[in-house]
Amino acid sequence: MALMKSQVATQLSGSVGGITYTRTRSGMVARARSVPVQPNSGNQLEVRSALTQLVTRWTETLTAAQRAAWDLYAANVPVINPLGDSINNTGQNWYVACNVPRLQVAAKISGLITVVDAAPTTFDRGDFTTPVPTWTETSGVSIAFTNGDAWANEDASLMLFYEGLPQNAARNFFKGPFRLVGIQVGNSSTPPTSPVVISAATLTSLGYTVTELQNVWLKAVVSREDGRLSTPRTIGPNAVGS
Repeated sequence: MALMKSQVATQLSGSVGGITYTRTRSGMVARARSVPVQPNSGNQLEVRSALTQLVTRWTETLTAAQRAAWDLYAANVPVINPLGDSINNTGQNWYVACNVPRLQVAAKISGLITVVDAAPTTFDRGDFTTPVPTWTETSGVSIAFTNGDAWANEDASLMLFYEGLPQNAARNFFKGPFRLVGIQVGNSSTPPTSPVVISAATLTSLGYTVTELQNVWLKAVVSREDGRLSTPRTIGPNAVGS
């Protein structure tokens, strides 16, 4: 899929010669025409289920006042699209995006994390210090994070870690796929201790097996206690040690 700026066409829609054109809030989009397929991986199915639950919850559970509050948050928290333009998502976009990772975690740690229906009243994305991963074939990944960050000192705040598909040593660019392999929960009484270690066995089970000298990327994102979702940080490439 490609986002594009055109001096000639601004409202293309439909398919021509195997290319489908449409216009979104991010701009004009061109992508190869394809027949949708059902996702097969556990992570894909998990996210798909979360999206369905949240869209239904937005229309059937949230009050008009709660939806209006999410619209207000959306109007005050712009994002940068892939073309470098500042745009504003809808309140529903933000509600769903902020709560998908929380549902992912709730599915794995019963009773700990819940959906946040009340929109944040702080109009930012809840920044954090970029963690530093160290990868080894035998031990997995050790991720040093800053436990003085606000998220680490809030109950029910989260830092989520996603492993990218390992690449050969010559490759220095990577966009995806990523799989959720680790979760660190904040605590207002005793903040978590750095580093968090995700074993090689866990990487193989939830993500991807790493091999010495491969390049690997880690994606980290924070979900704050009030629901704010940070801008994701992609860290890498990092070479896998022995």
